[in-house]
Amino acid sequence: MKYLINKNIKNVIKETLDLKKEKINEALVAQPKQFNIVTDALSADNKANHVELYKDYVENFNLANAKLSTADKADANSNHSDYRSIKLDETFNMNGAYLHELFFANIGGANSNITMDSLSYMRLSRDFGTFDDWQRDFIACANSSRNGWAITYLNLFTQTYMNCFIDLHSKNVPAGMYPVIVVDMWQHSFYKDYLKNSQKYLTAMMRELKWSIIENRFQKADKILQVIRGL
Repeated sequence: MKYLINKNIKNVIKETLDLKKEKINEALVAQPKQFNIVTDALSADNKANHVELYKDYVENFNLANAKLSTADKADANSNHSDYRSIKLDETFNMNGAYLHELFFANIGGANSNITMDSLSYMRLSRDFGTFDDWQRDFIACANSSRNGWAITYLNLFTQTYMNCFIDLHSKNVPAGMYPVIVVDMWQHSFYKDYLKNSQKYLTAMMRELKWSIIENRFQKADKILQVIRGL
């Protein structure tokens, strides 16, 4: 049974990450995805600059992985070592790339609409009390982030949905998280178009959430929970 569960988990991970026959190894080479962010809430220059920044995270993630293949693991220690420094860079750039991909994919919905019979609505209402309570808590998390992210995620330990903020890309990241809704709260995301008015930017992003994309993430999250519960 343990083997079957582990095999199912691997299959779910592959499905979630759109992997086919690729093996999940430490040495990875990521390819930047192409995004067409259609929204009037962000200027063309802002969107172009943001995509270029994302590509830079992908490039630096690949660079860190290449360096890790030759880094001296025997010299690794918690005070200072090349290996420690490269691993920090790996996590920072990996999260930076991945969170941007999630963010770009779930914004820009001109006809943003969530129905009460959708899995997204039902799960958020169940775990936060009401859908409006989820929104209020999400906004509070966004306002609490110091150059970072607001995220709704499936907590694999509590098996419920929660909100969190991540500072930068790699500070205050909850263990066992599967992100389903992601909004970038770094200043570069809004300053060009909204100056210091991050609240106006956040409202614009939440009004254009692509609930069709988010619904698909909730469906995958439910599958992950079924595997964890051995169903």
